[in-house]
Amino acid sequence: MRSFIIYGLINCDTTRKTIKWFKQHKVPFEFHNNRTHPLEKEKLQDWCMQVGWEKLLNKKGSAFKLLHPAIQQSATSESKAIEIMQARASTIKRPIIEKNNKVVVVGYNEIELNVRCLK
Repeated sequence: MRSFIIYGLINCDTTRKTIKWFKQHKVPFEFHNNRTHPLEKEKLQDWCMQVGWEKLLNKKGSAFKLLHPAIQQSATSESKAIEIMQARASTIKRPIIEKNNKVVVVGYNEIELNVRCLK
């Protein structure tokens, strides 16, 4: 059985908070830095099938808000969202927690972490 994989950015407070939670609860994990190891289109497509592109594309984050308005307004489909997320890793909601290629938690939510990551 593989451990959890935390996908995020190391300089992101939410990602660091999640890593801290995993360490405090002694839950084994691997960390995938989306900036130094960009996500493949196929991975993003798989996640979109599992949780929906609207949940993955962080429209509330500063990275998205700094995009040109035309790019922001074009984010109306899965294919366009994936294009934006591949071009700018910081527009992906953080963190994405995965186990056995299944998304178990999107973002930091201590209740979900307790339910889905502790056994």
